[in-house]
Amino acid sequence: MTEPVPHDDLVARVADRARRRCPDLPPPVSEQALADAERALGFALHPLLARLYREVGDGGFGPEYRFFRLHGSEPVSETHGPLTLAYRQRREPDAKDPGWFWPQGVVPVMTWGCGMLACVDCRSPEGTVLLFEPNPVDGDWADAWFLDAGSLAQWLETSLTGRGWYAYPGADDSWADPGQALSEEELDSVDLPRWGAEARARAGGVEA
Repeated sequence: MTEPVPHDDLVARVADRARRRCPDLPPPVSEQALADAERALGFALHPLLARLYREVGDGGFGPEYRFFRLHGSEPVSETHGPLTLAYRQRREPDAKDPGWFWPQGVVPVMTWGCGMLACVDCRSPEGTVLLFEPNPVDGDWADAWFLDAGSLAQWLETSLTGRGWYAYPGADDSWADPGQALSEEELDSVDLPRWGAEARARAGGVEA
């Protein structure tokens, strides 16, 4: 997969924001660590997502609970990942829930809390960002999937300005620009498109 457009300026702005507003920012991962993570996943990260881990930090940046760390053998944490294990665990069948599935190539990168996850589709050229919202699901896991942003670049831009659906008035978000949160009226009008059909089409498959 090749990156369709350069994102040097965007990555530089994310890195600058991370250094200034994320006091516990870990150092970026090495090329070897990235290769190990992709080997564990069975596929390559989206190029822009890979650049974030290589040039910004090993998680610990972004809105709300921050990005997951990339790779490791420790148990999965709701707030810290690692991304590789969080993905692999969700790809496993659930004997207690035969209807459970997780789409191939869609990696969880961050939690919003309450089981909700921000995810990146590594099989899309744009790095589509998806919202996994399990709370209202009643038997059909396709109903948990929503389109948050058409590209990872777009999602990052929105997070920097603080104009995402999660930026409610009065939110204590040290990541975003101050005073840019959506109004209550704007939040009420947010209606993320569903992504359930696409998610179900990716339910099967085995990583290489």
